[in-house]
Amino acid sequence: MAHRTRILALSAVLLAVGGVALAGTPGSAGSLPRGHDVSSHQKDVDWQRARAKGARFVYVKATESTDYRNPHFGQQYGGAREAGIIRGAYHFALPDRSSGRAQAAYFVRNGGAWSADGWTLPPALDIEYNPYDRRHKCYGMGRARMVGWIASFSDEVKRLTGRRPVIYTTAHWWNACTGGSGAFASEHALWVARYDSAGTGALPGGWSSWTIWQYDSSGSLPGDQNLFNGSARQLKRFAAGS
Repeated sequence: MAHRTRILALSAVLLAVGGVALAGTPGSAGSLPRGHDVSSHQKDVDWQRARAKGARFVYVKATESTDYRNPHFGQQYGGAREAGIIRGAYHFALPDRSSGRAQAAYFVRNGGAWSADGWTLPPALDIEYNPYDRRHKCYGMGRARMVGWIASFSDEVKRLTGRRPVIYTTAHWWNACTGGSGAFASEHALWVARYDSAGTGALPGGWSSWTIWQYDSSGSLPGDQNLFNGSARQLKRFAAGS
């Protein structure tokens, strides 16, 4: 990515529409809602054009650690809503910099809030390879400590917003850095990244279905390309938390 009940009910719905993997390529995904995610790299986005090209949802990077806020967040987040695109905010985790609770609080204060208006996706946690130190892809943390950090972030987001965060990750990172922890699958929707593939492949440990699939880093929409695993109506319900 550019630098207990609600989720359980949704998971059942998604499994019914084929949550394990897509048949064929993303381009043949039929009526699955298309979306994307953006950060400061995309700068000010032409949201009307994105909507005309098929964008139905978008995640916007809000924050990183406890000292960075996307300078284009206002235009991106507000502009998407004005164009009729369901939008949400995500936080890029740097677990070696501060606690999960501290980063969650900073995120929510700086764009990661949620409301049950049908236009706001649940807050999302982007946790993946360390972009600043490739020798420490798990941020120098053991598996149990990493699981604890994610749980702390999630608990604080839930306390502040009423929703558990969506978790964005890759199967390789998750299995390597959390030991394939199954502690989050029952209450957290999965946003999985896997490129150059007709399907998502094996999912991170604990999940049997995905909610959002990031299938490419570029395409017809600004930023990374995504699909939602359900109908347009289910996307709206997911945003609303029903």
